[in-house]
Amino acid sequence: MLLGSLAAFASLSIDMYLPAFPQIGRDFGVPIGSVELTLSVFLAGMALGQLLHGPLSDRYGRRVLLQAGTMVFVASAVGCAAAGSIYALMAWRLLMALGGSAGQAVSRAIVRDWFQERDAARYFSLLLGITGVAPILAPLIGGQILEYAGWRTIFALLAAFGAACLGATTWILPESHPRERRSQTGLAEALRLYGRLLADTRFLPRVVALGFAYGAMFCYITGASAVFIEGYGISPQRFGLFFGINAFGLIGSSQLNRIVLRRHTPRRILTAAYTLLVLLSGLLAALGNSPIGGLWLFAVTLFCCIALLGFIYPNGAALSLSHLGTAAGSASGLFGLAQFGIGSAGGAMVSSLHLRSPLPMTLPMAAFSATGYAILWLARGRAPAGVLDPAPAKAD
Repeated sequence: MLLGSLAAFASLSIDMYLPAFPQIGRDFGVPIGSVELTLSVFLAGMALGQLLHGPLSDRYGRRVLLQAGTMVFVASAVGCAAAGSIYALMAWRLLMALGGSAGQAVSRAIVRDWFQERDAARYFSLLLGITGVAPILAPLIGGQILEYAGWRTIFALLAAFGAACLGATTWILPESHPRERRSQTGLAEALRLYGRLLADTRFLPRVVALGFAYGAMFCYITGASAVFIEGYGISPQRFGLFFGINAFGLIGSSQLNRIVLRRHTPRRILTAAYTLLVLLSGLLAALGNSPIGGLWLFAVTLFCCIALLGFIYPNGAALSLSHLGTAAGSASGLFGLAQFGIGSAGGAMVSSLHLRSPLPMTLPMAAFSATGYAILWLARGRAPAGVLDPAPAKAD
């Protein structure tokens, strides 16, 4: 539960303020596209932060990195609440992401510290199920806060949540990476380790393919507010309901994945789910430019696309990290760089398009899904040669 809460910093920081985009734009006197850039900046910060936290956690331990990152998250959330301009909000959002990214990178490394491939896939599913509660509750909470208070209260609440997680990390979380297994290398060796990871054909193609799947999701996250509130004319409160239902689909599929893993390998599940994502995201793009079906057919197809990520993420993460031991933190950092780096590119692409239709969201979703699937398909025939020696996960 604690790891899930720490990993949920990103989801809460993104989803809770989505319904407030129009209000933030009005308060600062800027178009909604400028407000959407605060999301792209946050995603870029999440990518860079994980690249930093990964090797630091390999050297200094997982727990201390979580504590330091959470402190930065809390302080910058307070800064967001007090921001006086859209540029100040962007700056604080970047710092908020750099701190909150520790929860993403280090929680994955902790799972790898304890479990190998198939068991890791099950626990990544469980972790995704816990973090998936955030996208359900966050926009609903954000929408209700907007009814009774301003958008600044949303960031004050995020600061309080971060402070609670900091206390729990200090008093509850054990260290999963003991001193005898920690890296003793400096910055130069950490960079060389990243180079070896980038040459690892068991790691890189899967991580990049998974990054493009997340790029498709962040296209949805960035564009959903404009599509549903401004395009289809639903209220911010009802938008929270739509967003929460999609998140519920993600939770349900991630827990169903734990059952499917009893009979099928992570590799087979990943391939099948990614194939369906390509087909359904293509259908979604077609529906976004057609009057056929209206809101409900569009919403159902979108629900299915998001639910498929509950199969893609845990199996892709387990396959990517399964053969890595003492380098799990660095590998998790590159994993996060691909996830949020490609995600921020998708968000920026959606923000830069100003068509008055769902196409600015659906076309990039289809393109990112197809690109990721192509990378996965092209890499499948290569010999899965890793360049790093694995270290066994804990048996207990």
